Formats: sequence, structure tokens, C-alpha cells
Amino acid sequence: MMIFMIPMFMIPMAEPLPDMPLWIRGNGLEILLLVLGAMLLTRFATWLRAVITDRIDSNDRESDSIVRSEAAKHRAALAQVLTWTALVIVYTVTAVQILDRFGVPLTGLAAPAAVIGVALGFGAQRLVQDLLAGFFIIAERQYGFGDLISISGIGIPGGVIGTVEDVTLRMTKIRTANGEVIITPNGSIAQLTNLSRDWARAVVDVPFPLTVDIGRATEILRQVGHEVFADEELHPQLLGPPVVMGVERIDVDQIHVEIVVRTLPGRQFQVGLALRGRIAAALRREGINVPIELDTSAPTDMTP
Repeated sequence: MMIFMIPMFMIPMAEPLPDMPLWIRGNGLEILLLVLGAMLLTRFATWLRAVITDRIDSNDRESDSIVRSEAAKHRAALAQVLTWTALVIVYTVTAVQILDRFGVPLTGLAAPAAVIGVALGFGAQRLVQDLLAGFFIIAERQYGFGDLISISGIGIPGGVIGTVEDVTLRMTKIRTANGEVIITPNGSIAQLTNLSRDWARAVVDVPFPLTVDIGRATEILRQVGHEVFADEELHPQLLGPPVVMGVERIDVDQIHVEIVVRTLPGRQFQVGLALRGRIAAALRREGINVPIELDTSAPTDMTP
């Protein structure tokens, strides 16, 4: 029976375990401080964003303007995007530092990270598209916090209208008039309509029966326009008196007369509904039947 002796230097030696109390006092304490620092930076960034947003809102409340200015909307959106970006950087740096404290060789992760990056590049194309779209939305000031917008795109064939409540590089959150919150990835937005940029226009199409005196009907609409422009509540929302454009089209049994008024951004809905209600009341006083198509419902608040 032969016994083979293996030299001791050929046996692989396991790395000695670190001294746990020493590691806790060293790297363990550093990891705890890194986590606490990330939490404090998160709280500070969130607090700073709230302070900036409150300052913007307070300046708007103190001003004489009825609607928020475009600069204020952009600053509010920019504050949210910068906060989101700063938190991503903080979490990434903290994770890298924690891995280093655990003894993970970061240089050895370069090759696997490259492979994972390529795989994620194919699988996360939508995420990259969302981030790029969000960057251009903020950089080009397409819309901002508090804007009234209409968006359509992938998954929203009919489009949706709402007030912007949150916008980041990845997604946009809007609230509709019914109180619904709709979250849309920025890369999915194919078409955007900003309903509160600079100024807006309320267009009211008034249908009349074919037997109506067009001259008299036009005079009634002009009188209603003067009353709306002189109204103390509606006048600050108007950029000019309502204008009767005349006969817009003729159907088989109706004649349509159009009245148009320029309003402050986002106020076209309130002004349009108020104008319809006054037109309906004036036509009833004159004995002219109001068709069902003329909406006389009360104004709905769709602006911030």
C-alpha cells in the first residue's frame, strides 16, 4: 500500500476571516454612516424641493395674475426633475461605496457589468426612451407643473386631458377633471397639446333653427358678449370681448353661428361654459328654442 504525501505548499489556503469586532468598528461603521448619509440627503432634497415649490406658489399668490406664469411652471417642474436626478446619483454612489466596504472587487465587475449593460440596453430601451423624452420635455419647456395638457399616444388612443401634477425624466402624472390620476411614461407620448400656454380661446358654436332671423340672433349674441365682458368675475379671465364670427355652417335643419373669445391660459373651459349658459338664457327670453347641442352645464374647475 502506497501513501502519497502532498506538500503543504500545494494545498490552497482559505483567506482568513476578518476580525468581526474590528470589521464592525471599521467598515461596518462606515457602511452605517453611508446609509444614514443617504437618508439625510434624501430628506434634505425632499425638503428643499418643497421649500422651492412653496416659494413659487407663494409668489404666484402674492402676484396679481390669475394663472401661474410659464416661468413659474418651468421652475416647479425643474425642481422636481433635479431632485429626482440628485436622489438617483446619491443612491448609486452609496451602493458602490457599500460594495467596496464589503470587499467586493469593483474592477473585477467591469466585464460582467458590460455584459449586463448590453443586455439591459436591449431590454430597457423603453426606459432609455422615457428618460430622453423627459429630458427634452424639460429642456424645451413643452409643459410644466400646473399646465393643462392633452396627451395621446401608445395606450391612449382617444387622448386624455388633465392638469400636470408631477413631471420627472421618466413619467408625467396628470389629474383629470373627474379626479382620476393618470401616469404616462414620457416615451409613450406621441402628441401633446398644451391648453394653458400664453393664451387660450373659447369657441361656442350656437345652432339656430332655419326660421330664425340671423340679424336678430347675431345681435343677441353680441349683447351677451358685452354682458360677459362687463361681468366682474369673468372680465379678469378675458383678453378681449367676445366676437361673433357669423354663420359658421348650414345644416339641413339648423344654422350654426360661432362666437369666439380669447382667455387666459386654462380658463377657456370656465369662460366657454359660462358663455353658453348666458346664451341659452338670452335665447329663451327671446322665445328661441335652445337645441340640445348647446351645453348649459355649470363651469367645471379644470385648472390648478
